[in-house]
Amino acid sequence: MDKDHFKKISFAGLLVTLGIIFGDIGTSPLYTMQILIKEGGHMRVGGLTTHDLVLGCISCVFWTLTLQTTFKYILITLQADNKGEGGIFSLYSLVRRYGKKLMFPAMIGAGTLLADGIITPPITVSSAIEGLGIYDKLKNVIVPGNDLVIQIVLTIIIALFIFQRFGTKVVGGAFGPIMFLWFLMLGSLGLYQVIHFPKILMGLSPYYGFKLLTAHPEGFMLLGSVFLCTTGAEALYSDLGHCGLKNIQVSWIFVKTTLVLNYLGQGAWVLMQGDVKLPANVNPFFMIVPHGNGFLLATIIMATMASIIASQALISGSFTLISEAISLNFWPKVKVKYPTTVRGQIYIPSINWMLCTGCVLVVFYFKTSENMAAAYGFSITVAMLMTTILIYYFLRYVKHYPLYLVSMILLVFLTVEFSFFIANIQKIVNLKFFLVFEFCLIFMMYIWYRARKITNRFLKFVNMKDYITLLDDLSKDTSVSKFATHAIYLTKANNTFQIEERIIYSIFSHKPKRADFYWFVHVERTDEPYTMEYTLEELKKDKVIRVEFRLGFRVQPRINLMMRKVLKEMVANNELDLSSPYPSLHKHNLAADFIFVILETFLSTDNEFEVSDGFILHSYFFLKHLSLSDDKSFGLDTSETRTEKIPMVVAPITKMDLKRTYFKIYEQ
Repeated sequence: MDKDHFKKISFAGLLVTLGIIFGDIGTSPLYTMQILIKEGGHMRVGGLTTHDLVLGCISCVFWTLTLQTTFKYILITLQADNKGEGGIFSLYSLVRRYGKKLMFPAMIGAGTLLADGIITPPITVSSAIEGLGIYDKLKNVIVPGNDLVIQIVLTIIIALFIFQRFGTKVVGGAFGPIMFLWFLMLGSLGLYQVIHFPKILMGLSPYYGFKLLTAHPEGFMLLGSVFLCTTGAEALYSDLGHCGLKNIQVSWIFVKTTLVLNYLGQGAWVLMQGDVKLPANVNPFFMIVPHGNGFLLATIIMATMASIIASQALISGSFTLISEAISLNFWPKVKVKYPTTVRGQIYIPSINWMLCTGCVLVVFYFKTSENMAAAYGFSITVAMLMTTILIYYFLRYVKHYPLYLVSMILLVFLTVEFSFFIANIQKIVNLKFFLVFEFCLIFMMYIWYRARKITNRFLKFVNMKDYITLLDDLSKDTSVSKFATHAIYLTKANNTFQIEERIIYSIFSHKPKRADFYWFVHVERTDEPYTMEYTLEELKKDKVIRVEFRLGFRVQPRINLMMRKVLKEMVANNELDLSSPYPSLHKHNLAADFIFVILETFLSTDNEFEVSDGFILHSYFFLKHLSLSDDKSFGLDTSETRTEKIPMVVAPITKMDLKRTYFKIYEQ
């Protein structure tokens, strides 16, 4: 996405933004006030009135949306775009050169965001379906947590994940209009209640929020539920590249207005009920909806559709996150598919079914949206803290803001987020399942990243100039059976005149490979998302050629197709003759043969590791065994590849007490 497009505002762009960006945060009114009123209900025993509770909750929600969502994300964090792309890995790409340990907040933030992907679909869909219980005829049928509700929720969620393989191009155009109607409905329902009870507007004052958090011993802990109103902010940043900065900032004015109106409306309805304790299963969101003329049913249908759209955005964001992690060497190579022609839309089967399994387990484990909310928010709080750490480096070293200004901004962010973090600590009891899931995700990223560093450190390179003559001589040696007309090796050497020692071993020692042309292909990952460039260097005329691809971290390295493009352009420029060198084939104008040689390493038993390195490397090779092979990850056709297994000796055995005790030669 170019910068001009990134800054443009259009009606279509605003509409798409509503459908993609604000789905998660837009469905938070379904459950946030319900949880706050219920959790705050027992505080009335200590003298807290319903009036102070409701106004305090409204105040906390409003200022959370203002400080956290508007100030931190809409105004500050969205500036940290990488050529128009957002998300924690895009941010990491911008700042990683300024700190050696910045991969840790990037990994932790990514792991917690992925964990969020297994609870957002269940909680939003469950909240919508449970709304059917308001009907008198269904109140004994639709009971939160009963088998019927669980079956309906699971059916919707599983269907959503099955649909991912086809992409969202067909229904994507409807997301925007549906979410526009959803937000319009939120604002209208809230405004109607505010008109009837205008005193609720006092809740916008920070005084009531401060009073709620400080005047009652347990008031501060309500922040754990207040945080639910802004849980979509991190996903909002991740989807920056789909819509552009200006479209998000402008549409947020409309979104925030409707959200605040709806929260005010829910609060007004509660206060109009008097100083009485509401039943536990009462949801103020559905209570402010007119129950006649089928409007309630239409609202529940709209809520369900909005929940599906919110879930879809989060799932798509998870695919993008993993795709970036693969490019930055934070995640094992897995199969990535492109179901549509829409730029940036990808589908990763392994992640799709991992998230689907997680969502199903969440539904079975927590059963109701209320129980899910008791565990919701902690992961996103951690993700937001990690983003704040990276934002500091961005503002200080990329934007070159003065230290005092960056420190003030950081102080505001950390004060708000640490408050939410402390309040969410109480949810640890309900987070056993998530903590295991998050730990596994972060552990995989760390193992993969750390092991790649170790293996690259022991990767030996030699001077290519020393072998140019040898390659030429081998190519002319007809006593060696011909391996291929064009032999292509993938190299990790950044320097033009360097090559891995193992490639030299493969060519000359591991069954000599005679070829007419030797190609060495290097892939460089750029910090920009969609770079697609290549350079050509002939190290020896018509004999040894190096191709360097510069690919963005969101570009799938389809080396087979890219090489075909390179060769086609070389032929068009009269730089290469691709016809077969064999006379019987040449006269029929058949193309020459190509073979990609893949060197697959395995951990040799001839190693003496330290405990930590041994654990990391054994874990790495175990994960590598489960991941996509190099030929498939680089988009190479199996008919054109040869795989050679190379033992990796990282820590060779240096001492062996082996003594010869006998030697004799027998005369013939």
